[in-house]
Amino acid sequence: MRLADGRELIYFDDRPVRRRGAPDLRALPSAAGRPGSQARYDPLLDEWVVIAAHRQGRTHLPADDECPLCPSRPGRLTEIPEEDYDVVVFENRFPALSLPGGAAGALVGGGEEPFTWRPGAGRCEVVCFTAEHTTSFAQLAPTRVATVLAAWTDRTAALSALPAVESVFVFENRGAEIGVTLSHPHGQIYAYPFVPPPLATMIQIASRRRACGHCAALAAESKARVRVVAETSGWLAFVPYAARWPYEVSICPRRHVPDLLALDEDERAEFPGLYLDVLNRFERVLGGGPMPYIAAWEQTPVRHGREWAHLRLRVFSNRRAPGRLKYLAGSEAAMGVYLNDVTPEVAAERLRAAGGAPLGAAARASG
Repeated sequence: MRLADGRELIYFDDRPVRRRGAPDLRALPSAAGRPGSQARYDPLLDEWVVIAAHRQGRTHLPADDECPLCPSRPGRLTEIPEEDYDVVVFENRFPALSLPGGAAGALVGGGEEPFTWRPGAGRCEVVCFTAEHTTSFAQLAPTRVATVLAAWTDRTAALSALPAVESVFVFENRGAEIGVTLSHPHGQIYAYPFVPPPLATMIQIASRRRACGHCAALAAESKARVRVVAETSGWLAFVPYAARWPYEVSICPRRHVPDLLALDEDERAEFPGLYLDVLNRFERVLGGGPMPYIAAWEQTPVRHGREWAHLRLRVFSNRRAPGRLKYLAGSEAAMGVYLNDVTPEVAAERLRAAGGAPLGAAARASG
């Protein structure tokens, strides 16, 4: 459906039984007239930087009863017109990337080095995992995680088809300590007009070596066992040997799978339980309030590198111990040289020991 300002919204249901038809009754200015962003090229690092000054006015930590991601109620209209939903995806009202001039014209830029620029072409979407405001991803039922996975896959396919898009990034930021401005359980999807530097570098290295680095890491970690946290027949979750964050886990399909679209039925069936297991282990080790983390999917660029890209979900927290944060200081923020406070083998041991019934399992069962 279309929201009042013209933005697209899509419902994804656990079961195909719901009828949708509630319109967006808000009086909103057309999204077509909103200001866009600009991508500026940094020739020193061969990177693009997005300048999105219009996002300064976005919603920031509203009260629970003013959350824009909760379902609409009589007298309080939100971003979701229906009074209930399972999973919903919609265009961000304050996007860092957009296509105001259409996909074809959006790539026209200007300037000469060192002042090269182009419009911030792309798309930013919000993914709401549940209508329940006070829960978390770790407390979702496996069937709901399967619906979220289906939504991620659907949107990856749709966004990859846009001519301006070169890479689709699916992620979740959770917790005020990470910098989240809305506490409702949600993630985002960025469709970039370029390939982000870390992904480009990994593909370049794999192409030069003529071998997938992730496949090599999976084989080595499976054999070593010391950093393995959890696993299924199709997936392996492990702390990277050179982990940058005190608590960081890579979740990878054992097969050489380039993106979410390439997962088979067995891999899709196994993922929800494994991912919930990993998140709940994080919660137990790093308790003391809602656990802040970033969960980031790395998948193949749209137009090249498919044979060398290996799908990976990175989950890491900026909490190094209960009540203690890991700040990116001079070495990390300025030079990109990470200083890890926890030995990866110790982190893996603690996460393995934190297994057990998922947090909130009793509540989910009773519901």
